[in-house]
Amino acid sequence: MSDYSRSIVIIPTLNEKENLKELIPQIFGLMPDISVLIVDDSSKDGTKELIESLAERFKRLFVLDRKSDFGYGRSSIDGFKWVFEKQYENLVTMDADFSHDFNAIPAMLEMLNLYDITTGSRYVRGGGVKNWNFFRRVLSKFANFYVRLILGLPVTDATSGFNSYRVSALKKLNLDEIKSEGYAFLVELKYRLFRTGCRFSEHPITFSERREGQSKMSGKIIWESTKLPWKLKLFY
Repeated sequence: MSDYSRSIVIIPTLNEKENLKELIPQIFGLMPDISVLIVDDSSKDGTKELIESLAERFKRLFVLDRKSDFGYGRSSIDGFKWVFEKQYENLVTMDADFSHDFNAIPAMLEMLNLYDITTGSRYVRGGGVKNWNFFRRVLSKFANFYVRLILGLPVTDATSGFNSYRVSALKKLNLDEIKSEGYAFLVELKYRLFRTGCRFSEHPITFSERREGQSKMSGKIIWESTKLPWKLKLFY
């Protein structure tokens, strides 16, 4: 059995209680010695209380309750900083809504023996999406083509939020310089890692449409994602 005691999963949340009460036991059932950090944006549905209750059973489960500066990007960065203060070597980011299959985590961590970051990709052989209409499929593929064309990123799925990282690679960055949110944050983080010389790999995943909870995407975030590649290309 692999040793996951030096690895941690970060899950940013906003009103994901119903998903987490199923997801958390399943993650620990697969990898009992891994750690999980829930980074919660002051959910009103009892997410924090659920995690505190589950932590009595799962000793490697933690919650970071954020009170301000909400958003996916800032949540992720605060989670990274929390991890930096510990002794973890590897870090996984994923969503709480089962759109990311936690069963892929062991393979994505294994790939960090050779690479600095592994992206869970919908657009490599063996990957795909479920429950998306034609327009959304086209939009997602075009967004990733657009990003790769401008920035030259060595991944087919730059907007994926399901990733594994070496903590040492993330520590090379000045995280406070990253101001973007949502898909734009995911692209900017990968680009900054790429510019430091990090080695990238991709692992095929099947992305399933979210179950319960509240989407963190908005029109503002989509527009930000459109502008960001040019901003990075010209000014970073």
